[in-house]
Amino acid sequence: MFKRVTLYTNQLKQLQGFYGNVLEIPIDESTDEYFQLTIGTSTLIFRLSELQTSYHFAINIPGNQFTLAKHWAKERVLLNRENSLDETYYARFEADAIYFEDPAGNVIELIARRNVDKWSDFSIESLLNLSEVSITTPFVEEAGEKLKEIGIPVYGHVQIEPEELNFLGKKDTFILLVPPNRQWYFSRRMSETSPLEIVLEDGKEILVNREGKIAIQ
Repeated sequence: MFKRVTLYTNQLKQLQGFYGNVLEIPIDESTDEYFQLTIGTSTLIFRLSELQTSYHFAINIPGNQFTLAKHWAKERVLLNRENSLDETYYARFEADAIYFEDPAGNVIELIARRNVDKWSDFSIESLLNLSEVSITTPFVEEAGEKLKEIGIPVYGHVQIEPEELNFLGKKDTFILLVPPNRQWYFSRRMSETSPLEIVLEDGKEILVNREGKIAIQ
């Protein structure tokens, strides 16, 4: 679903160092205004802003590489914990997950879908695509209706729940619609309204401004 995702940050250099040097993801392009990464079939861009922003996003990895991925991550970052655990299993998605944070406080999830296998050691090539991207907005219902109008269905139930975390999408890629001030799983971070841009594989663009209003192009 995600062809290109643009997030904003007031810590551009710190994030470029983290993704390029700590996670060792090659930087495709960089200027004083932005840098760009390839995450499997998706492109992730961080663009400079004066705003203090916060996001959650997840990356799909092969299910049979979960243990290898966890070892890879623990060599580079401190894994987030919840109830003394540093991993979880989501039965509804048949997937295992770990979480960590970047220097700007973005909550990153590696999610291993058990129906996807890749027979190799875990490496940057094991990052398959962006799996989840959060949109935090006070206008959850309005945003949900706009996303449904362009063919992105609500997952798991029919109605948008304005006070809850909503998954919109199918298979293994989802937009997460969430109201502000909701605590992220495996983090002390609370959801914050932040601008972002999503380009879908079909060419449609989802634009979210700093107030959380959504527009489709």
